[in-house]
Amino acid sequence: MLYVVLFFLLFSLLLYVLLGGADFGAGIVELFSSRKNKLTTRNTIYRVMGPVWEANHIWLIILLVILWVAFPVYFNVIMIYLHVPFVLVLLGITMRGVAFIFRHYDAIVDRSQLFYNWMFRISSLVTPVFLGMSFGALIGGKIILTEDDYTGFTFSELYLWPWFNSFTFLVGIFYAVLCAFLAATLLIGETQGKVRKMFSKKSAYFTITLVLLGFILIAYGYIYEVKFIKDFVSNPVSIGAVILSGLLLIPLWRAIKRQNTLGSRYLAGLQVVLVLFAALYAHFPYIIITAEKEVSLLEGLPPQAVIQNLGIMLLIGGGVILPGLFHLMRSFGMIKIFKSGEKEFENN
Repeated sequence: MLYVVLFFLLFSLLLYVLLGGADFGAGIVELFSSRKNKLTTRNTIYRVMGPVWEANHIWLIILLVILWVAFPVYFNVIMIYLHVPFVLVLLGITMRGVAFIFRHYDAIVDRSQLFYNWMFRISSLVTPVFLGMSFGALIGGKIILTEDDYTGFTFSELYLWPWFNSFTFLVGIFYAVLCAFLAATLLIGETQGKVRKMFSKKSAYFTITLVLLGFILIAYGYIYEVKFIKDFVSNPVSIGAVILSGLLLIPLWRAIKRQNTLGSRYLAGLQVVLVLFAALYAHFPYIIITAEKEVSLLEGLPPQAVIQNLGIMLLIGGGVILPGLFHLMRSFGMIKIFKSGEKEFENN
């Protein structure tokens, strides 16, 4: 049953990166749109995100609950040593949700809409940056995790510098650009005409930026001897996944340029799968690397009965939630599997 729990943990992580990432990315795409295209982008986001945006964060909740119940050592490290960035993440998610609602449904249209617009755009950018920086802290080797007396350390040494440094900032920017790439690529299939061409160009720009940032991140980590990166580049399976990802950039680029709805979505999703697989496989189950040691995900597991019950509940919950979520997204055109015909939309 442990493998069932691990599957749902990694599956929730993947879906949050894909769906939650595209959710954040929509605001980033709007932020970096020209003044004349901001209104078109905003109206498109309302139509596409409106029915499903609240459902995307369910995967973060499931992820944290699984960590809390089944992997308490990891949960404690994240909640204690990374409480500052995670508070900022929660604040960003809250502000973003408030802005998304009020700028669209506010009964009075006045200058406050300008404030809500910028709140939505800025929080859409900084929230994934803080999420990425948190992951960078887990693998950066700067978290001070020791059972000895902590009185010799300052608050900054324990709770700020492990996540607030150059490497973690690069990871955060990389994830934010990944979110923008996903959003722009998905929005290709939700628009027509000149608007579709606009999102196709944005997707191409973010693809180039993402590839460049990936090279910079790996080079920086290797030069400054970040253990996770050095193990990553020396792992043949991870490097193979990166090479495959690079080869798939060719059909992805062609699908984006041709404004292909299905091809661009599948290939964009496959890029995320390959990137996550390459990163996690290189060091699994030692995802947390501190200044003193590597912490295994399988360390400090609860009693078998807890894992057994959790696995059963996840199977039952998955059987209820996943079909409903699939139907919701299918109903609003977020999932296009078999049909390739075009649907006309009215662009305000």
